[in-house]
Amino acid sequence: MSQLRSSANDHPPLAQYEICVKGHLDHRWSDWFEGFAIALKDNGETLLSGPVIDQAALYGLLIKVRDLGLPLVSVMLAQTENLDKGEQT
Repeated sequence: MSQLRSSANDHPPLAQYEICVKGHLDHRWSDWFEGFAIALKDNGETLLSGPVIDQAALYGLLIKVRDLGLPLVSVMLAQTENLDKGEQT
């Protein structure tokens, strides 16, 4: 039986998103938000940023924001990068 191998080109680019919410979140929430970086802004908002594997994962993060009752300010695609090569587009 032969094994199938996937090449670096088989993986879709990993999207980097920035999600901005009103209110300040403690850095302890980073694990709950799947390792997203948490940056507190001077205007009282929190910027969550990190990689998202696909749209379903993005919706999952937005559901977590909703479940916390945090007002959503913005969702922005920051960049994409190849999973294996580390290339950015």
